[in-house]
Amino acid sequence: MSAPAWDGIADEANAHDELARVKRERDRLARQLHEVKHKQADYLATVEGAVRDSIERIEIAPVPLPADSVLRTARGQDTTTGAEYAVALLSDLQTGKITPDYNTEVCRERVAAYAEKVIELAKIQELHHPVRHCVVAMLGDMVEGVDIFPGQQWLIDSTLYDQLLNTTPVIIVDFIRHLLTHFDSVSVYAVDGNHGRIGRKGTFGPADNADRMVYRIVELMLRDEPRFRMHMRDPRGERNWYLKMDLGAYSALLIHGDQIRGHSGFPWYGLGKKVQGWGSGALGDDSGFLDVFMGHYHQLARVPLNHRAVWVNGSTESTNTYAAESLAAQSEPSQWLLFIDPRKGRVTASYGVDLR
Repeated sequence: MSAPAWDGIADEANAHDELARVKRERDRLARQLHEVKHKQADYLATVEGAVRDSIERIEIAPVPLPADSVLRTARGQDTTTGAEYAVALLSDLQTGKITPDYNTEVCRERVAAYAEKVIELAKIQELHHPVRHCVVAMLGDMVEGVDIFPGQQWLIDSTLYDQLLNTTPVIIVDFIRHLLTHFDSVSVYAVDGNHGRIGRKGTFGPADNADRMVYRIVELMLRDEPRFRMHMRDPRGERNWYLKMDLGAYSALLIHGDQIRGHSGFPWYGLGKKVQGWGSGALGDDSGFLDVFMGHYHQLARVPLNHRAVWVNGSTESTNTYAAESLAAQSEPSQWLLFIDPRKGRVTASYGVDLR
């Protein structure tokens, strides 16, 4: 016996009502998502404005020009013939992190010691040729963060507020100002690290990175320093993950290093594949570089890739129990210091600076 015709009509009406309900729910969720995104944007804009307003009230007197530079200028001595750059790699400070023998204060001491060693090693080089300018390649993970992975709250000694405003910028500014007591100028080239991410992946956009905020605060704190300059990309809607540094005929690609995937140690194959891709056109106009500077792996290394070299920076931290258990890896606190001839376009000397 066939069903009455009105049963089919009723089914069709019910389907139409259900479709209408689903569309209303879709529209409601879309409006809710739009409101959340705008609230996040408004929140971040408010924080950024408050930080800028507060820092702009701070006045930090410029560091006096080194006495020997004043004397050379008065005598008319040439400081350009054969001159080289001191290039200090600074990364993976992860201020706020706690290990059995590392915390923010230990970080402060080691960064200060690094500045002193940079100057001491530059003086050795200057026995042969001028080294009047210092470049600092900041390769990310300047802060530890607070919630980028489960359980991180048990491994930190300070909040993100403290890491961003009370410790990291001060440590970096003190580092730069100490370098300025010896060098005629200091330039910083900076990229973001993965620990600068705010919250778990997807919580905020990739442009909202605490490392980038630290760099901007440092730039604002040193805005009255005529012998300092900050270089960093500020792309909209994405992370400042790479930067090309040009020093005369020498060039280097700066990355943090988390772009190279590895789960059981240093990813040698992945490194070669990525560097080859970036250098063969993947970065457009920025594809022409000689070397690569990176951090992330907390291991001091130089990896030759034909005519390129990848300089893998260390960290200021020590005794990483997670790395010992999960990766069977451990490293002493260290950072690279390079000396670069801008005319010949090459690294002339390199020091793995031990910060123990």
